[in-house]
Amino acid sequence: MTFPAMRILPSLLFLLATVSLNLRAESILPANARVAVIGDSITEQKLYSKYIETYLLACTGRSDIHVFQFGWSGERAGGFAARLENDLAIFHPNVATTCYGMNDGSYKAYVPEIGAEYEKNMRLIIDGFKKAGVKAMAIGSPGGVDPDYFNRPTVKGDVYNDNLAHLRDIAKKLAGENKQPFANVHDTMLSALAKSKAALGKGYGPFGGDGFHPSAAGQLLMAQAFLTALGLDGEIGTITVDMKGQTTATSGHAVKNAANGSVTLESSKWPFIHDASTTDANSTRSILPFTSFTQDLNRLTLKVANLGAEKARVTWGTESKEFTREQLESGVNLAAEFTKTPFDTAFAGLINAVALKQAFETTLIKSLVTHMRVIAAEAAEEPKVAAALAKLKKKLGDEHAKQDANVRKQIKPVTHTIQVEAAR
Repeated sequence: MTFPAMRILPSLLFLLATVSLNLRAESILPANARVAVIGDSITEQKLYSKYIETYLLACTGRSDIHVFQFGWSGERAGGFAARLENDLAIFHPNVATTCYGMNDGSYKAYVPEIGAEYEKNMRLIIDGFKKAGVKAMAIGSPGGVDPDYFNRPTVKGDVYNDNLAHLRDIAKKLAGENKQPFANVHDTMLSALAKSKAALGKGYGPFGGDGFHPSAAGQLLMAQAFLTALGLDGEIGTITVDMKGQTTATSGHAVKNAANGSVTLESSKWPFIHDASTTDANSTRSILPFTSFTQDLNRLTLKVANLGAEKARVTWGTESKEFTREQLESGVNLAAEFTKTPFDTAFAGLINAVALKQAFETTLIKSLVTHMRVIAAEAAEEPKVAAALAKLKKKLGDEHAKQDANVRKQIKPVTHTIQVEAAR
């Protein structure tokens, strides 16, 4: 083996190991998954956490997943390590996602001491997870900053992205060491940033007005990185319409009626729905051309067999579009092609309910739960205090369960019709 090949081989092996880990969908989201979404103020914005929770509830067809967000403004990895045991006890997660590093980088050029401190505290978090019963961890890198908007007197945007890239590498190393999936938030965001700027101009700001608290577009990129790490395959469903035979649908979609190219379905698995604007960074749709979210995570496919024409008009809800016979035979992704869908109203109701629940979670953790650490020592010595603390924790847990139940009321099968007609 030549010297260059010897240098390249370890990197290739590590890459293959990371890819392998990211394919373990069953192990990362076990039955009765309880997912804690953890991070700093970017997590406390409750956007990527909202997208993750909504996706897991609406797009997987599973009813056994529960999500709780633990974002804390200004926090570094060490801050969460200090509150981990106390705060997670309100939820008892068995799955966790972490996104630290933006503050850990100290908003200056990278020096080894920054990496050492970040690594030390991330190791404390991982060890704390294991003690708390968290079996699966999507260990995330920090994101990135937008040099066109990031305006810190201590460091330029490109220099800080280099700092964050060092922290990304540390997070990836720790994920590999612990045989856990790595969520590459950093590269997912910066790759799409470059492409979107080239197309939409420097004024397009998916990373927010300050360049590092992302708007909806940037937060969707974060959700994409974590959902990929969690092992989601993006297969919402496939509907096959045979113009001369039987119409079928995959799991999560029940065919209620089918005749003459028209099929009515009842779907318990929903596509992920985006808002309207293709140019506003406050719209998730605006970032879609510059990333693989739709291809990787949001495939609701229509296939048409035995079409007796070169083209067909497909009507889904209130929209109609034409496709060639070849396109329909190979499969058309309805979630990518249609901007208005029969799922829009139901999806809006669900994501709004998730937002309200997650807002309650921020108040619950920051105003109440985290302060229980102050009386933990006294509770250990005084049975009455321990009993009162246990009672309070139960009440808070019960109230959170009510919020969660309200979210689940929004999740109902959606009945919709697809009409395929030969076009002239």
